[in-house]
Amino acid sequence: MSAEILHHQSAHAAEHEHHDAGGNSVFGFWIYLMSDCILFATLFATYAVLSGSFAGGPTGRDIFELPYVLVETFCLLLSSVTYGFAMLAMHKGNQSGVMKWLAVTFLFGAAFIGMEINEFSHLIAEGFGPDRSAFLSGFFALIGTHGLHVFSGLVWMIVLMVQVSQNGLTATNQTRLMCLSLFWHFLDIVWICVFTVVYLMGVMP
Repeated sequence: MSAEILHHQSAHAAEHEHHDAGGNSVFGFWIYLMSDCILFATLFATYAVLSGSFAGGPTGRDIFELPYVLVETFCLLLSSVTYGFAMLAMHKGNQSGVMKWLAVTFLFGAAFIGMEINEFSHLIAEGFGPDRSAFLSGFFALIGTHGLHVFSGLVWMIVLMVQVSQNGLTATNQTRLMCLSLFWHFLDIVWICVFTVVYLMGVMP
């Protein structure tokens, strides 16, 4: 009887310790996101300063295609929604549901990255690369940094899908899924700011 009690107590202590570790991981990730906020705030400020320096080159009205960017935006917004469905499935203990919605999220995110790469390659082919003007330097720096973050999130998503498929919805994997959820929704919010400040304001007369 005493051995059984000791086993129960040790299991409870281990669970409590892991819960604390998971909480610390999420808190630490919040700190990382705050540092990312500073990074993007700096890039936004830099773009705002350089946005009027065209050096005889194209303006936003000349190069931005709003319908194309709208499709990009909807891809990222929908990926945020589908990741929310993955988290709901996680809380229900539905591993196959998590895998399914992560796969859908990955496809939307990959479509976003593919469209962004296509946009960059088209601009560079037209001679509108980051070295053409200060405006384009700020544009490529801001959009490119966001794109690199999305790409990193996609790599992280693949790793998590492998871990969940191999180990299931363990407490560690759930913590990792929650951290990626924070990261992915953060990138969604940043992109909304990009779409508003860079693209919408860029095509205004």
